[in-house]
Amino acid sequence: YFMKVIIIGGVAGGATAAARLRRLDEKASITIYEKSGFISYANCGLPYYIGGEIEDEGELTLQTPQSFKARFNVEVNVNCRVTAIDTAAKTVTVEQLKTGKVFTDSYDKLIISTGAHPALFGIGGADTRGVFTLRTVEDTLAIKRYIDDEHPREAIVAGGGYIGIELAENLVRNFIKVTILQRPNQLLAPLDYDMACLVASKLKKEGVEVVFGASVKAFSRKGDKIICTLADGSTRPCDMAIAALGVLPDSSLAVQAGLKTGVKGAICVNERMQTSAPDVYAVGDAVEVTHFVTGAKALISLAGPANKQGRIAADNICGIPSEYCGSQGSSVIKVFDMTVATTGINERAAQAAGINCQSVVLSPSSHAGYYPGARTMTMKVVFENTTARILGAQIVGYDGVDKRIDVIATAMRAGLTADKLTELDLAYAPPYSSAKDPVNMAGYMIENIMNGLVKQFTWHDIPGLTGDEGAFLLDARTRGEYAAGHVAGFINIPLDELRGRLAEVPAGKRIYVMCHSGLRSYLACRILAQNGFDCFNFSGGYAFLRSVCLGGGMPENMFSCGMER
Repeated sequence: YFMKVIIIGGVAGGATAAARLRRLDEKASITIYEKSGFISYANCGLPYYIGGEIEDEGELTLQTPQSFKARFNVEVNVNCRVTAIDTAAKTVTVEQLKTGKVFTDSYDKLIISTGAHPALFGIGGADTRGVFTLRTVEDTLAIKRYIDDEHPREAIVAGGGYIGIELAENLVRNFIKVTILQRPNQLLAPLDYDMACLVASKLKKEGVEVVFGASVKAFSRKGDKIICTLADGSTRPCDMAIAALGVLPDSSLAVQAGLKTGVKGAICVNERMQTSAPDVYAVGDAVEVTHFVTGAKALISLAGPANKQGRIAADNICGIPSEYCGSQGSSVIKVFDMTVATTGINERAAQAAGINCQSVVLSPSSHAGYYPGARTMTMKVVFENTTARILGAQIVGYDGVDKRIDVIATAMRAGLTADKLTELDLAYAPPYSSAKDPVNMAGYMIENIMNGLVKQFTWHDIPGLTGDEGAFLLDARTRGEYAAGHVAGFINIPLDELRGRLAEVPAGKRIYVMCHSGLRSYLACRILAQNGFDCFNFSGGYAFLRSVCLGGGMPENMFSCGMER
């Protein structure tokens, strides 16, 4: 007797599970049913075919049904939609989409890898000609064909998440004027607002219009134009539109079969990827996971976790005890020539979870400053106040961003506290890093905070400080930097003159110090603290503050008393 396994869905999790099953059991019968026309395709690469970075359509598919059969002896049935699961009879009902034929198939073990579907949140007219979502190869080909045939000049992208931003960039590569309509006041939800402002600034520099507080209600067609109607009743015409409002788990099959579901309807699984039904497993974007940082149930739709889960399900089916230890949401996105990366949770999420936390913001160079080509990256590392546990990190920059986020993600998984980032022995040569790597530098800053050597204030505090009689605001930059632009109310005493001008700093007041990036203000705080002053260092520096103010949706009047341009 040979075990019979059916897998519903043949992309990341399903294809990985099938390949792992075959490596573990040469005799098993393995069948994949995939409702699209493609399997094992590079979902994350789809926007880059639209933009022309990937030129060959064939490069989007890592395997074909024929190649998968030849290598793994797995029966792959594309354009086949599973319409029902009977967990008592251990059968699935399948519809062949091209012929309409319906049949049943039986299983010993079942893996559900149905993924996610684009979220439309009740938007009307999403099926209007020229309005698209992007999830499958077919979606990609349809968008590319429309661009080639219709030559659109203006496009609206509804949604400023990962897919929305990647599509915006690749539409611009097609010489299309792009407007992103975003209901929240920031892009990229995994980022904190301040870091997201850096991304908004970049998009605007590349000619992408970003409109915050814009909630799309419906699409319609009027002549050769698509009309985008917003919740406030206003309209915007365009030549094509993309609905990129996020994804929701495609769990309808599981719900109909009576399987237990959780967050946003995602399928509940245990650490072995087993569902509430015997011999039924689920993996990928359709399942809820335990968040590695918070321990709460979460929905994290990423290819890396889906592949790991597929392998774990296959292991357990074949009798190898294997557990999924949670997702921490490590991700990276290309924004034109900029790189944005995150891991763990942001400061906003930590506060919402009731975690007492703070963060450090630093702006190190990608490699040694004296070696040509060094570029600045902005790093934000969030940590728990009492334990220095690393909660997450966000980095926006150019070269070396992905390397640093992966180092921090690894440190988190290994259980290192933030102050122990100082001890990481990281590779150094001038073209690649600095003798004190940016990750080490973040550790030094957190170590100083944990040891009480420095106290911080942030951009949130500035509006309340300008009228505070108990505060003295000090700008430690050079006279030239100060003259070029400063925050109103801050008095300029350059760092190199500070020791000789301590009499100008009022005793008995709290001293709030700012510089360009946070380094000189830290040095000023050390001088002041050792001369008896109660001192606070500005996290991120003037350059970071300016980006937060000018980068996007934050109301200008928050800094009307502060920012001079």
